[in-house]
This record gives sequence, structure tokens and C-alpha cells, in this order.
Amino acid sequence: MTKPRRLTKAERREQLLETAFDIVQKEGTDALTLGYLAECAGVSKPIAYEHFGTRAGLLIVMYRQLDHAKEVAFLAALDKAPRHLESIAQVVGRAYMECYTDVGSEWHALSAALKGAEEMEAVQQELLDHYVDLYQEALRPYCNLDEGTLRMRCIGIIGAGEAISKEMIRGHTDMATAASCLASLIVCWLKS
Repeated sequence: MTKPRRLTKAERREQLLETAFDIVQKEGTDALTLGYLAECAGVSKPIAYEHFGTRAGLLIVMYRQLDHAKEVAFLAALDKAPRHLESIAQVVGRAYMECYTDVGSEWHALSAALKGAEEMEAVQQELLDHYVDLYQEALRPYCNLDEGTLRMRCIGIIGAGEAISKEMIRGHTDMATAASCLASLIVCWLKS
């Protein structure tokens, strides 16, 4: 009988991340520790620590992975959109909400679990700045605002998107209404 093939470091990391997402989905972020992750993945604790260092390190990697999925979906949708403000706004609104339904409540749970973690504050600011830049680039051709005003409005769009998506995740509105609401805010904020 042959021994099972050892996973490469990248494959092991992916296995650990899949297991971590499974734990968060089934048991919540409070249950996710590196020791419990190692146990569930069938590896020793040092392997989990080698890959992520700390619980916060693991949560940040998970958060970044979910964020990357959001960005890919946004850029793909944007690439296919007709080139006028209303269409771009609809794409932004829909892509924003679809990302939250695709990643589910894990996104908000990870974000909440990392509140106050110094490393996460820096990561969240980096991601916010990146999305503000993406939104500015996407929306700049469709408005006459100066760069400073456009930047501030893009920050507001992201804040509104976060709040609306939380209401959607909590079941207080459906995705179509949430996306339409965000799109209408974008159009109103950029036409003035």
C-alpha cells in the first residue's frame, strides 16, 4: 500500500484556509483558534502556526481572500458595463451586494472578530484606500467633480455600501433593492 502524497506548502495552506472557512461558517469566529484549526485539519499545531503565526494573522489572510473575491467580481462586472454613469452605478451596486451574498456573513464576522486588532486596522485602511482608488478610476469619466471631492464621495459610497449590505445580510432587504439603493446614491452623489 502506498503512502498518501504529502501536500505542498501551498496545498496545505489552502487546506487550512478551507477548513478555517468551514469552522467560521459552522461555528462562528469565536471557535476559530489555530489549535482548533490544526485539530480539524488533521495536522499538528506547529503547522498551523507556521502558516499564519497568530489567530489574527489567520483572520487577516481569510479577510484578504474574501476581499480578493470581491475585487475580481467587481472588475469583471465593470468590464462588461455600458459606459455611462447609470449603468456603471448599477454595476457597482449589484457587484457590491453580490460579493456580500457570495462571501456570506463570514465577511462581517471576520471583520468584527478583528476589530481592535492593530494589524487589522492597517489592513482595513489599506483595503479601503485601494477600493477608493478603484471606484475613483471607474467613476471619474462620468462626473465633473474635482479629485478631492470625488475621493470623498467614493469613501461615502463604500460606507453606504457597507451599511446597506449589513441590512441585506440581516434579511431586512433583498439584494435587488440593496443594489438599486446603492446605485441611486452613486448617481445622485456624482451628478451634482
